[in-house]
Amino acid sequence: MPKLSVDWPFNPKKIPFFYGWVIWVLSTLGFLMSIPGQTMGMAVFTDPLIDVTGLSRTELSMAYLLGTIGSSLFLTKAGQWYDRYGGRVMIPIASLCLGVMVTFISSVDYLTGLLGGGAFVLMLLGYFGVRFFGQGVLTSCSRNVLISWFAKRRGLISGLRSLFVSFGFSIAPLLLASLIALYDWRGALWFLAIMVSIYGAIALVFIRDNPASIGVTADGGDLANTHDRVFEVTSKTLREAKRDPIFWIYSASLGFQGLIGTALTFHVVSIFNEAGRNSEEAFGYFLPAAIFSVSANLIASWLVDRYSLKPFLLTKLTLMTIGCCGLLNLNEPWGFWLLAVGWGCSGGLWSVISNLVHIRFFGPLNLGAISGLSTSLTVFASAIGPAAFSLSLDVFGSYSEAIKISIGIVTCLLITAVITPQNEPSPRFES
Repeated sequence: MPKLSVDWPFNPKKIPFFYGWVIWVLSTLGFLMSIPGQTMGMAVFTDPLIDVTGLSRTELSMAYLLGTIGSSLFLTKAGQWYDRYGGRVMIPIASLCLGVMVTFISSVDYLTGLLGGGAFVLMLLGYFGVRFFGQGVLTSCSRNVLISWFAKRRGLISGLRSLFVSFGFSIAPLLLASLIALYDWRGALWFLAIMVSIYGAIALVFIRDNPASIGVTADGGDLANTHDRVFEVTSKTLREAKRDPIFWIYSASLGFQGLIGTALTFHVVSIFNEAGRNSEEAFGYFLPAAIFSVSANLIASWLVDRYSLKPFLLTKLTLMTIGCCGLLNLNEPWGFWLLAVGWGCSGGLWSVISNLVHIRFFGPLNLGAISGLSTSLTVFASAIGPAAFSLSLDVFGSYSEAIKISIGIVTCLLITAVITPQNEPSPRFES
């Protein structure tokens, strides 16, 4: 597949400011356009889809689970496509395919009637598509395309993006519910498909894969000036990353947060009811947790460019343990705040670490494949989280056993992270 000319349809170097800021805007929008493939985006359409497909809630949930797990199996390959073709090709393709799959889901009742059945299989395929192209490919590509444009302020710039993305994700269910009220569920899905496709066209025109392609360095220096050059850490292959314990300790830590976090979100009312708290208190948890998450993200993003990632990982795992202890003691007044502080702050650190870990330890050349494998593990973990907590409730009659096991696993991850050497290489700047 031939690459597009960097000068088509215009030369970015002629823009009177550093083009990395354009990439920042497009990267942020890419995350927001992935909403149809995120849990909070699809969850709003659950009840309408149950009504028109005739599937039970359990059957639809199982289709979502299998579709999500299936999508996770292909994300490493998608990452290799990113390394080969770049974000300028992959982001428009992922956006267009996401739009197609959203349209497919909007037509699943018609297709079921046409085929005389098969609603479960059709929904599984639809969920596979939106999860793969939305939560998987579009999100990963949007994250990776920004990283090469900034070096000295990489953590801060990524953190600023996370601030806007977190706000967008938090208000998405409300906006989507309003769209459904205005245009019905099918019209709302068509609207999303159109918006995602328009974004893909914009990305095709404006995205450039890296600063060197337009003759500048990261942070906006002149590529011809040796004093402005940035020398990234030596890149490793996917095979080398797989043999490095650093990859697995970070991937396991990020993935297990996805597992618990998705389970908590999915079962939040039931978990709070078990602790003697009502649904208002359950939904009221998200606001303070979001405030703590954004605050932790901003502070960590400001600090992370000057320090190694290990203390941030240890802090995240400690906060996860605190949050789980709050979840286990949710019947106590202080348990609510332990959960909000611990889980909220650890979520903010999750964003910082996931943005930076792969390029810091493994370099930029195979970033797509390496981050793709890590993302696939996180997506897989998030898919099984709700089922694991449901199993605890079915077998033991309580969520407590799943929470206790989670505390044990997080504690093991924390101990492993403490004793694992992390000699983090750093990019070198000419001065």
